[in-house]
Amino acid sequence: MAVRRQGPRRGLRQRRRKAALRRAKARLRRTAWSGGAVLVLALALAWKTVWPYVAGLVLVGLLGGIGWWLRRTHLRTVAEHRVWQTEEENAARERSMAEVDAMTWQRFERYVAELCRRDGCTQVVVSGKSGDLGADVVGRMPDGRRLVIQCKHYAPHRTVPSGDMQKFLGTAKAEHAADVAVFVATCDFTRDAERLAVKHEIVAMHRNLLGAWVRGSTLESLIPLNGAGDGRRPRSPGAGRGTAARPAADRRAQGQSSPPGPGHNSPR
Repeated sequence: MAVRRQGPRRGLRQRRRKAALRRAKARLRRTAWSGGAVLVLALALAWKTVWPYVAGLVLVGLLGGIGWWLRRTHLRTVAEHRVWQTEEENAARERSMAEVDAMTWQRFERYVAELCRRDGCTQVVVSGKSGDLGADVVGRMPDGRRLVIQCKHYAPHRTVPSGDMQKFLGTAKAEHAADVAVFVATCDFTRDAERLAVKHEIVAMHRNLLGAWVRGSTLESLIPLNGAGDGRRPRSPGAGRGTAARPAADRRAQGQSSPPGPGHNSPR
């Protein structure tokens, strides 16, 4: 019986609390309307005195709203332009790389030599034969340092394994006395191969960096970008900090000279 008596009492207390809450809300609304009416009346009575201040507040609010809208529109436009520019750069790089992909491995080695000459390298020689111990292209950097390049003309979907990087690492400096050792590939590097290259100061020029080189970036400007990703294309323009920064780094690395076309034939 005691349990049955508590049910109606609890319901009665809940109804009283709801009624009190409704009354409090009604009082708050009446107070707000009364305060608003008093404020409007005060403004009406003192309008000749306060109208400049009211007009100033309205003008400041209007200008602030317009400024906020303009800034938001500007930021959105800049972001959209960056996305468009990234997509255009990727498309242009892929168009150039499609021509590079169509080359034979012998023509690719000669083309890499042409890029070196374009960037001011001297004494550039192409080995073009097996048994060269990883030195497909040798020469001198514009400042006189000895340059040794290993070229791998692989299909874009392949990757350069760490074993190939280890072989080049063992010969580039020990056999060829390279001051600047570059491993150029038309594909990507595995993570292990790229970490090995960065650790031993071998420039791992993967597909994206090679695309920037083809499109006009100088070899000297691309060397500091060693280790900036493994060449894999981002899933979207904002996929990650590293990949998103890649096109911007390529833009900073753009040189003043224009690259020779992938189909250009220059005397060896």
